[in-house]
Amino acid sequence: MLKPGPIGVFDSGYGGLTILSEIQALLPEYDYCYLGDNSRAPYGPRSFDIVYEFTKQAVLELFDMGCNLIILACNTASAKALRTIQQKDLPHIHPDKRVLGVIRPTAEIIGSVTKSRHIGILGTAGTIQSESYPIEINKFFPDIKVTGEACPMWATLVENREHENEGADYFIKKNLNNILSKDSQIDTLILGCTHYPLLLNKIEAFLPAGVKALPQGKYVAESLKDYLFRHPEMDSICTKNGITQYFTTESPQKFSEAATIFLNKEIEVKRITLE
Repeated sequence: MLKPGPIGVFDSGYGGLTILSEIQALLPEYDYCYLGDNSRAPYGPRSFDIVYEFTKQAVLELFDMGCNLIILACNTASAKALRTIQQKDLPHIHPDKRVLGVIRPTAEIIGSVTKSRHIGILGTAGTIQSESYPIEINKFFPDIKVTGEACPMWATLVENREHENEGADYFIKKNLNNILSKDSQIDTLILGCTHYPLLLNKIEAFLPAGVKALPQGKYVAESLKDYLFRHPEMDSICTKNGITQYFTTESPQKFSEAATIFLNKEIEVKRITLE
């Protein structure tokens, strides 16, 4: 029988904090363990095999910390590793534990958001190359046309605190122009990387009228709440003391300083090693 424990939230770096903050806002009573694999970030350019290997290591670490439910708050990990972990690993390692991603919750609601039935995905090269979004979206809405655009500089701009400066404008405008030139009927752009909500103000400033940008955090949080409601057996083994612990594979001080960009507060961080 599983012992009660916190909900795990994993990302390759800092971006998953935008997901965590939305989850905390909706479900503040739960305990969370956030793990950022900052020493090996970014995951976007890495191969499927390496992303899977790194993500599995993080999942096992969070399981060892007592987490029974883990959210992969990373689009690249969700795209390249989630399915293999769910289908091949969990049945043998921990059949009663669960790992969820961030792509499906967004895919499930997109049909109620787009009117033109033409949407765009802005993400890392890995997420776009995986075609995970078109696959998931077309399971629910076969009529929706999905166009992708890799934005390799965007996460780097955020992590280097350049996202609010004029230098970021060039890259944002370039990628927005690229994707809208591929399909002029797009009316909704999914921000398919957890860093991108911090660029939302600039993105919206450069979008033409009638096109909206869609961050994921709200939908992931709502999906988690629904999941816990539908699975009371899992909800009952999620501890509820309103406590969040933060872990990184890099410098705790560096993580804490960078986390203020995402959380607007200082946090205490511990360093761990993944193997």
